[in-house]
Amino acid sequence: MLQTPDVAFAPLLPILLVLLGAIVSTLGGFWLPRRTLSLINIFLLALSGVSMAWLWNSGATGFGGGIQADNPALLLGGVIVAGSLLAALVSLDTAYRARLSFPEFDAMLMYAVTGCLLIAFSGDLIVMLIGLEIMSLAGYVMATLQDSRRAEESGLKYFLLGSVGSAILIYGIAFLYGATGTLNYAAIAEKVATVSNLTPANTGILVAGALLILCGFGFKVALAPFHQWTPDVYSGAPTTVTLFLSTVVKVAAFAGMLRVFGGALADAPAWHSVLQILTALTLIIGNAAALFQTNFKRMLAYSAIAHTGFLALCLLGQPNMGGPAMTYYLLVYTLMTVAAFAIVGALQRNEGGLEISDMRGLYYREPAYAVALAVCLASMAGLPPFAGFFSKYLAFQAAFQNGYVWLSVLAALASVAALVYYLRPAMLMFMPDRTPAREYQYGQRPATTTAVVLSLVGVVLLGLLPNLWYGWAANPEIWRFLAGR
Repeated sequence: MLQTPDVAFAPLLPILLVLLGAIVSTLGGFWLPRRTLSLINIFLLALSGVSMAWLWNSGATGFGGGIQADNPALLLGGVIVAGSLLAALVSLDTAYRARLSFPEFDAMLMYAVTGCLLIAFSGDLIVMLIGLEIMSLAGYVMATLQDSRRAEESGLKYFLLGSVGSAILIYGIAFLYGATGTLNYAAIAEKVATVSNLTPANTGILVAGALLILCGFGFKVALAPFHQWTPDVYSGAPTTVTLFLSTVVKVAAFAGMLRVFGGALADAPAWHSVLQILTALTLIIGNAAALFQTNFKRMLAYSAIAHTGFLALCLLGQPNMGGPAMTYYLLVYTLMTVAAFAIVGALQRNEGGLEISDMRGLYYREPAYAVALAVCLASMAGLPPFAGFFSKYLAFQAAFQNGYVWLSVLAALASVAALVYYLRPAMLMFMPDRTPAREYQYGQRPATTTAVVLSLVGVVLLGLLPNLWYGWAANPEIWRFLAGR
């Protein structure tokens, strides 16, 4: 007897709305101006967010469990949509200056967001891989869209190293399938929970697959030693693209890691020990390298690597603690980073970037941007009362309470060291500029200002009232069914 295919479009609704924006941008570029397309995409992204709120607590699934609109997916998808909305808003001002003001940019942006949401909503490894490749391919194109040697070089490096990461990930998926005989997260979790019933050969294949997948994701989130592409790509790509890659793409990659390692492979052996070593390396390399940077964008790139280390701490916690901690951290990190890169895009005179020495006297030229950037840097450093403090505290707590004491102490020391490179530009901004010839014309940037204001309100509000998001996300029933268990 033929079975009716499990085709359910309700859990796909947030993804389909974003995909519609990508198709409209692809076809509508022939007769609609780019700004109109951007506004349409912003509207569709907002609708996607509304549809996620409508799906809350529904537990909707489709395509045999390949798509899951459970609450973890909706929380992570909400962060992705929020970051995408802010990135699209900033692009209204910066795309023209960065020579990206054409429909192809908006199309690639929406295709990338589609892939990101597929990762967050994935119920098996194949859907996750499809989303990862859509996201990655669109990201490679976006990094090279600007007609400059720097952008071409960064895009090529991103493509080559990203392809290596994808290949390693695919090998890991193949090993995992060989060990468990399934690609579904829930079925893998069930097999791994009874790992004692696996043959020694299958256990070895399971461990190899888990470690290969960890390495593949390491490329995507910039875990050391897989981080080499990050500084060059972030500093060479147009600032609008860097903003998107450093927030939305990273959130989606961590969503995939949370799905796989916080759910399907939560009970698998070996990967925890390897991840704690990679996390320690990431914290040391990211913070140490940031200390010696003179270019502000490059410093933020190494800062993003350091934040990857803090986020990885959440994966080492139990899912009921690490899951909400990561969701809160990802939202706060997105808001901080969007505001910082939006201000960089508004201040820089060319796409070569902004030198840290150029920050001197910024308060006397642009007081609003100077105060906003100082708040972002203070939050990134983990200073109270901003949300960055509470996000780091939750990450430390998740790892510490799961027995990773030495790693939590190292992370705390790394956070103290980060104060040096965050506070250096913050102090320069409020020092008088003694270079009379230094003149800047920033112009009016209403969309960028709106994005910065929204981000700062979120950083301050979530710092003062963290339970607005964390209290909602910390419901243990949400994370109990992370892998459909």
